[in-house]
Amino acid sequence: MDQASTLRYMSKMNENTNSSQQKRDKQIMVMAITSGKGGVGKTNVVANLAISLSMLNRRVVVFDADLGLANLDVLLGLIPKYNLKDVLIGKKSFSEIIVEGPKGIKIIPASSGIQELSALTDEQRLRLLSEFDQFDENIDILLIDTAAGISSNVMYFNVAAQEIIVIAAPEPTSITDAYALMKVLSINYGEKYFRLIVNSVKDEKEGKEVFKKLSVAADRFLDISIDYLGYIPFDESVTKAVRQQKALVELYPSSKAGRSFAALAKSISKISPRTHPKGNIQFFWQQILQNHMNLKKE
Repeated sequence: MDQASTLRYMSKMNENTNSSQQKRDKQIMVMAITSGKGGVGKTNVVANLAISLSMLNRRVVVFDADLGLANLDVLLGLIPKYNLKDVLIGKKSFSEIIVEGPKGIKIIPASSGIQELSALTDEQRLRLLSEFDQFDENIDILLIDTAAGISSNVMYFNVAAQEIIVIAAPEPTSITDAYALMKVLSINYGEKYFRLIVNSVKDEKEGKEVFKKLSVAADRFLDISIDYLGYIPFDESVTKAVRQQKALVELYPSSKAGRSFAALAKSISKISPRTHPKGNIQFFWQQILQNHMNLKKE
């Protein structure tokens, strides 16, 4: 699809924005949960935070945006009949692929092992924009589980979301890659505000040490702000839950990690939507599209 066709489509979508917003009685909080490298437990954090937020009476939808290597459904023992690939090829709509997870959370499942989805085309972004415009789920929070790293898809989802929550672990490689992710988002995309959760730490002190390292480096070399949301302690119960394909907060809510997820969910639930329009679902996909077009012009 050429740029002129894309602009015409976006113009048409803009005409429908007011009617789309009238369907929603308040702004939806859109949060991208991301990481600089794999293996830090990001998807496990997303699943348990979503369920913990639902237990606080928040209506939550999780969008699995690790489009080529999705595993959120596997983690929760779900077997979706259809997934995002069926939407992108025009066979199904969001309402037909969405599945219900624990405690009433809704999940938009992606597909695994489909390499061509690791970098969406303009046509695929337009289709997703159209689907989100018709998406009428009554929700409070949309969590975007991005892939790890700094691929184009990861950048688009982070830039379009209202809040960016970075997951890091105490290992030096994880800290370095978390910094690199924020550096790219800051320098190349103008993102200046991030939130941090440190996973699999020995104790609260180690979590704050990771935050301090990232914060000191950011203050010295980058013009960004990092807000420390909290930590999740290393807990054998996490491994047990993963092996059972169940959420930790369901099986072991009183475990150390379970209590941490509950505390994090309370903190996240208190975050107020910003006055900047980022976060509206319609704007979310329009922003992804516009960012892509701007990059093509450069």
